[in-house]
Amino acid sequence: MELIDKVKECVLLGGKITLQHFGNLLASEIEEKAINDLVTVADRESEEAIKEYIWKHFPDHDILAEESGTFDRKENYRWIIDPLDGTRNYTKKLPVFAVSVAVEFDGELVAGAVYDPIRKELYWAEKGKGAFLNNEKISVSTTKELSDALIGTGFPFKAKDYIDLYLKSFREIFIYVSGVRRLGAASLDLCYTAKGIFDGFWELFLSHWDVAAGALIIKEAGGIVTDIWGGDEYLINGHIVGANPYIYPKLQKILEESLKDLR
Repeated sequence: MELIDKVKECVLLGGKITLQHFGNLLASEIEEKAINDLVTVADRESEEAIKEYIWKHFPDHDILAEESGTFDRKENYRWIIDPLDGTRNYTKKLPVFAVSVAVEFDGELVAGAVYDPIRKELYWAEKGKGAFLNNEKISVSTTKELSDALIGTGFPFKAKDYIDLYLKSFREIFIYVSGVRRLGAASLDLCYTAKGIFDGFWELFLSHWDVAAGALIIKEAGGIVTDIWGGDEYLINGHIVGANPYIYPKLQKILEESLKDLR
């Protein structure tokens, strides 16, 4: 099996576990690990199963996992795991959540997959080989004008001190586009952009595991992904914008101007 096949196996494994717990969580199985940041038994079981799978096949590889942190073996390969993206949705029985796994080689994203177990949608990509939904190749939209664009976003729920700044960017984008949607699972927002459902997406204060796989999938689907200033630091600073090549420069310009105080 190639590396991408192992990545896909990981998200399918996590998806199976999250689906088993969905709608059946007890109050004692939900914890607040930080303000506005939940973790459940499903998050933990999914993550442990994925880590065990990785170490079975790649015992020397590094891992960065949302719930258990960094396992640094000083290897060239690093796996980035989000065992359950959209935990708040999940605890409320809102069926919008996913499992996301990406792999870096020498700091460059080379493989990634996102699985939506409710819809049985497996998004995946390898560097230089295109992006796929299940077995069908996907590409970003061809929408050219902001006035025709549907844009995805996410609220900075872990950084509410920045809500006024975020709302400034929201207002500036909202007045130009046809609509804005907020799903509550950044990995799926990015995949929907790769598939052409959304014409673009932006969000602030995300983590590596939220965006790593989805960012690669957008790029391999023909889109552009940067931080809001047009740089490549989105995995580090967590401020991401992704879109098709027509919408991207317009969206990025609005964000850079409206969020200049964030720098």
